[in-house]
Amino acid sequence: MDFRFEIITEYMPFFLEGMMLTILLSVVGVLVGCILGFFIALGKMSPVLLIRFPFTWYINFLRGTPLLVQLFLFHYAVLPALLGDTTAVTSVIVTLSLNSSAYVAEIFRAGLQSIDKGQSEAAHSLGMNKFQVMRYVLLPQAFKRSIPPLGNEFIVLLKDSSLGAMIAAPELLYWGRAAASQYLRVWEPYLMVALIYLVLTLSLTYLLNYLERRFDVK
Repeated sequence: MDFRFEIITEYMPFFLEGMMLTILLSVVGVLVGCILGFFIALGKMSPVLLIRFPFTWYINFLRGTPLLVQLFLFHYAVLPALLGDTTAVTSVIVTLSLNSSAYVAEIFRAGLQSIDKGQSEAAHSLGMNKFQVMRYVLLPQAFKRSIPPLGNEFIVLLKDSSLGAMIAAPELLYWGRAAASQYLRVWEPYLMVALIYLVLTLSLTYLLNYLERRFDVK
């Protein structure tokens, strides 16, 4: 097979630029997703049906529809209607953040509900209010238990960011498609893109394993 390394050499600056944007999109998406997901989890855990209902369906919609469809909806319909104009990068960030928040909400909810209720009752008996119980008793344990699934969500989000190429966000896959279109070659650009994604995901996996050992996750 005639493998043309000069294509990779020529596009390497663009691949690195796309990789940095891919990392940025993923980091912002998972951070915003974690913040939103925490409050959505609390909303879904509410004993009041009217409060719980919208959060439940928010999660159902974002988990039950394809991410690519959500990206098209936000980029071509929702964000233009709200903002009047949008960019591909903004659309990807919003879509990844909202999609991630639905999955993170379920991770946090499972983590909080996995803690024995006796611990909350014991904390209340010591004079703690609800905020203090959440801050000092429940959240630290829920966070430790949520590290593995949160790490997996980050890895999934990193790979899902490649869908940004469908709306011309200049992330990693976008430049792979550009190289393939220019040279009418698929092996060189797409193998390079795959290799970069593999390095990123393996690095995150090793970091996740370290954090699990560091926090003694059980």
